Amino acid sequence: MPRQLARYPLATMLIAILTDIHANREAFTACLAHAEERRAQRYAFLGDFVGYGADPCWVVDTVMEYVADGAIAVQGNHDAAISQAAGKNMNPQARAVVEWTRSQLNEQQRSFLEQLPMTQEAGHCLFVHATAADPHSWEYITGTVEALKSMYATQRRITFCGHVHQPALYNMSPTGKVSSFVPTGDSSIPLGTQRHWLVLPGSVGQPRDGNPAACYALYDDVTHELIYFRVPYDYDTAAEKIRAAGLPQSVGNRLQHGL
Repeated sequence: MPRQLARYPLATMLIAILTDIHANREAFTACLAHAEERRAQRYAFLGDFVGYGADPCWVVDTVMEYVADGAIAVQGNHDAAISQAAGKNMNPQARAVVEWTRSQLNEQQRSFLEQLPMTQEAGHCLFVHATAADPHSWEYITGTVEALKSMYATQRRITFCGHVHQPALYNMSPTGKVSSFVPTGDSSIPLGTQRHWLVLPGSVGQPRDGNPAACYALYDDVTHELIYFRVPYDYDTAAEKIRAAGLPQSVGNRLQHGL
């Protein structure tokens, strides 16, 4: 990775939140460059580093490099499937890619994925791949019921999670009322300190909201401002690599449509 590493300050200000990279080197590279241009001071990776894409080794090595420099990382269901049986909800295409990915990774890379924690905490933030209510269940947060259950499961004011591949934001008032909305464009939102928040940054490597641009978010833990970003990248190359590796063609095709 062509960058000069530097230890992160103890008083972190700007955190880049990236999830569901899915072995997509082109999307991951674009988002990391975008975050560095905006002077991100720390990084949090919310799992599913592998699966679907054709560059699992490069992606895992890059995440390992950032973690060695102080980044946060948690385990996703595709990461867990490398050392365990694939989950019953995993579709046949995803299962096929898991088998191929397992054969590509070396022992150090597999060990890194296997030993990732399910959750991490920092300050008033919780980081998890799926739901804070039961991280091992890999439950999808697709509405206010699941969001409320997840927010009630932690004392942390802000929960960052992935898994659903679509950007969204939920919040809970002091009286327990939940509301949500879907951010569009490069949205900037102040996260009021009197509410609990659940942040879905969207997927870096497999966006599924009809927009092929990669998704990630930046959070400023001093101003409490959250910014969602869409980052264009070379999805044609990423798709061609998937086909060239002999992986299911549909997995590559969907990158070009964000589906």
